[in-house]
Amino acid sequence: MQGLLAHLGLHTVCESARCPNIAECFGQGRATFMILGDVCTRNCKFCAVKSGTPSPPESDEPARVAQAVQRLRLRYAVITSVTRDDLPDGGASHFAQTIQQIRATAPHAAIEVLVPDFRGSWEAIQKVVDAEPEVLGHNVETVPSLYKTVRPGARYNRSLRLLELVKSLDSRIYLKSGLMLGLGECKKEVTSVLEDLRKVGCDIVTLGQYLRPTKAHLQVKRFIPPEEFQDYEALAQQMGFLAVSAGPFVRSSYRAEELWEKAKTCRQVDPLDSNRGGQV
Repeated sequence: MQGLLAHLGLHTVCESARCPNIAECFGQGRATFMILGDVCTRNCKFCAVKSGTPSPPESDEPARVAQAVQRLRLRYAVITSVTRDDLPDGGASHFAQTIQQIRATAPHAAIEVLVPDFRGSWEAIQKVVDAEPEVLGHNVETVPSLYKTVRPGARYNRSLRLLELVKSLDSRIYLKSGLMLGLGECKKEVTSVLEDLRKVGCDIVTLGQYLRPTKAHLQVKRFIPPEEFQDYEALAQQMGFLAVSAGPFVRSSYRAEELWEKAKTCRQVDPLDSNRGGQV
């Protein structure tokens, strides 16, 4: 996996964010591709991805991602990116081009994209929606009271509006979001976020334990016991989420295909799979 990624000059969030599941996923031939480079214009206090001034987007990167999807014979491709506030559309057109390249090169692969907030731009998110991914994710990451500390460049309500906009533009898309726990939130706050996500039409949700990447990042305030994760999973299911994954090592892209399959099973009417690509 590492040899292929190096050969094609691709980045993964698995490596850049120091994901604890990298050995498992790479061993199974899975990876979450990170487009638009490996330098983020924001500096979130929980994230191990480098921050600074990124290079211009590489025009052939979408084709290289598609080539990797084809060579790995992926049935399900997950694409994310660094945040690119320096670009007029936040990199939305690059996302769209990547989806289109995968459709052309590996037409049987379903596609999930995990996007930044595009600073709330309707035009930007429209570009990604128009490319018709099967799943579109955007993580709220934490509870509103912790945003200034955890995500100083983001806005909770802006993220909710983005998710709501996606659902209004194309209700067939499976909407996904995720939270980290252990940063100082309380159960009431987590419950409130889950309720907010359901109100905007979120179909899939993940809850995982925040793990400190380095000593320069936020400290872990609390390690959530497994039974508490089980309680959150049961609560989310009761709220009506089509698929839920909660546990210490759960990440937004972890076993993403399985969550999508579960969501499809739970959705009574599924025009998505009969009307466009992504048959698996």
